[in-house]
Amino acid sequence: MTSAAPSFELLPGAADSPVILHVPHSAREIPPAVRAGIVLDDAELERELDHITDAHTAEIAAEASQLSSVVPWRFVNRLSRLVVDPERFPDEREEMLAVGMGAVYTRTTHRAPLRPADTDPEPLIARYFRPYARAMTAAVAERLAAAGRAVIIDVHSYPTRALPYELHGEGPRPPVCLGTDSFHTPPELLAAAREAFAECGEIGLDSPFGGAYVPLEFYGTERRVSALMVEIRRDTYMSEPGGPAGPGLTRLAQALACLVDALTG
Repeated sequence: MTSAAPSFELLPGAADSPVILHVPHSAREIPPAVRAGIVLDDAELERELDHITDAHTAEIAAEASQLSSVVPWRFVNRLSRLVVDPERFPDEREEMLAVGMGAVYTRTTHRAPLRPADTDPEPLIARYFRPYARAMTAAVAERLAAAGRAVIIDVHSYPTRALPYELHGEGPRPPVCLGTDSFHTPPELLAAAREAFAECGEIGLDSPFGGAYVPLEFYGTERRVSALMVEIRRDTYMSEPGGPAGPGLTRLAQALACLVDALTG
């Protein structure tokens, strides 16, 4: 869990591609200074990482990129979401604060202490969250300048059974859940995703997780930025929790590549 790797990476795609595959939760790396502020012992932390990490989603995105006719861009978080969660609001707007999971988590997936309750989130937000947000904003701006539009496809996974931290875990848990935003997810994007993932099993909408990530600079104002969250139920491609990937990974990568092709063709 100790690594000198950068906290995020933008992997170039085709110059004229509008698509960014965003992979925010695939990593397990935690810098030593951040690890020091986590109260779990090593075995407990490994178990928590098994539950909270969207394992193998970076590989799904990478394989999809290789299969796509026009290579999409990829923005990949290289650190665990236990460092900071780049997709949370960094303030009181974030509903997950109710379970200690704002931009800086203080509770685990099972609602046990992760950090002291009085932890000041600002140092981690300043060191990791804001640079990530600035870089993602710049990546979207570059796609707008180069292609006239930007399409953010968030690549996530979720456990077969709801974990205690989930605020909306009582709803359907289909093999593929598409998270949407009322402003940034146009009907044609949703239709393309439904078609691309049709062979992967039942497709649900905004359950157990909803919404789609858009940098705040563009959120609710720039219609040329569209977004969709693809949530994949983990039993369809891996052993839970935190186990190896299986043959389902390639099928999902092929489906994601079909979506990329539909958006760039």
